Amino acid sequence: MAFAFLSALFVASCDNKVKPAIEPDREIEGKIEKILSKMTLEEKVGQMSQITITVFQNEDENGNPQWIPAMLDSVIAKYKVGSILNVISARAQTRELTAGMIKELQEKSMKEIGIPCLYGLDQIHGASYIADATLFPQEINVAATFNREHAFNMGEVTAYESRAALNPWSFSPTLDLGRDPRWPRLWESYGESEYLQAEMGVAQTLGMQGTDPNHVGPYNMAVCIKHYMAYGVPVSGRDRTPSSVTDGDMRERYFEPFKECVQAGALSLMVNSSSNEGLPFHANYEYLTKWLKEDLNWDGMIVTDWADIDNLYTRERIATSRKDAVRLAINAGIDMAMIPNDWQFCKDLVELVNEGAVPMERIDDAVRRVLRLKFRLGLFDNPDWDLDKYE
Repeated sequence: MAFAFLSALFVASCDNKVKPAIEPDREIEGKIEKILSKMTLEEKVGQMSQITITVFQNEDENGNPQWIPAMLDSVIAKYKVGSILNVISARAQTRELTAGMIKELQEKSMKEIGIPCLYGLDQIHGASYIADATLFPQEINVAATFNREHAFNMGEVTAYESRAALNPWSFSPTLDLGRDPRWPRLWESYGESEYLQAEMGVAQTLGMQGTDPNHVGPYNMAVCIKHYMAYGVPVSGRDRTPSSVTDGDMRERYFEPFKECVQAGALSLMVNSSSNEGLPFHANYEYLTKWLKEDLNWDGMIVTDWADIDNLYTRERIATSRKDAVRLAINAGIDMAMIPNDWQFCKDLVELVNEGAVPMERIDDAVRRVLRLKFRLGLFDNPDWDLDKYE
């Protein structure tokens, strides 16, 4: 039902920033500037931070999920963290339990920060972290149908059933070109063809988000397209290891599905964990800022993958310290850090700004993108919503 709209999107050109990937909403932009003008540096850095829920959640003696009050206070009240990810107690929960705990998080966030929390889950083939939700085939099997409608329907149902559990954001669809059969996550992508990947990815994006990215409806959710880019062609064949792709191939092939989904309204994007030709993607200004934000004139949000800013120091060895890794990543164009297990990032980034190593203009740009996503999802007006609307 969305494919007349879909075909028109493919005709659009991203050259020379002729047209924004998403037309900004003036009312939303005005609200963003009003909030931003009142925020402290610490509050801004908190909005750029994402922590896994198991940092401040465990189980009682009967196995029931519960909060760790002191840790919850540190995350939300002290460090003003703006986003939480992951599944409660590391396993799929019912929609009622999931919704109940997210509702409590939103209440805490609104009380302590005045800004809603952005809760994300890896709902990659249906709402797979909701115990009573519908599971779909993995993307590689959906791709084998060569039927866009199947990808659209998977996105639509995933969004509906995620929203029924108060989850408004998913780290999907996966747009990695799976061109090496040794790569252990081949099943998670739509295969080796950039055309098929783009067509199915756009269909799923529209199914999940709808056709108005400025006003995501109550039965839709924000996508986070991943992993930007060439994640599926590691030289070693192992997950999260380096690729060796020329800029020409990167632009013509691996970039293409991401470009098409951005032009279709994708609101957020996750970065490849590793490096290409020796330069980690999380520190690649050309790919993150020039190709994506400037060439596509895109006002969406870029989030890291799991602990990948730290990896610039601990694994990639291009930073002199964890703090220096933060400097490299934020200046390259990262807007939100999936930290995910502590709040050292918050301390480091505040220090970097005060030292002049990260410009305040870069911080403000990142926070605008975070707040914009929350406004587009309607979270400021409805941090939680009426679950009776979902059968």
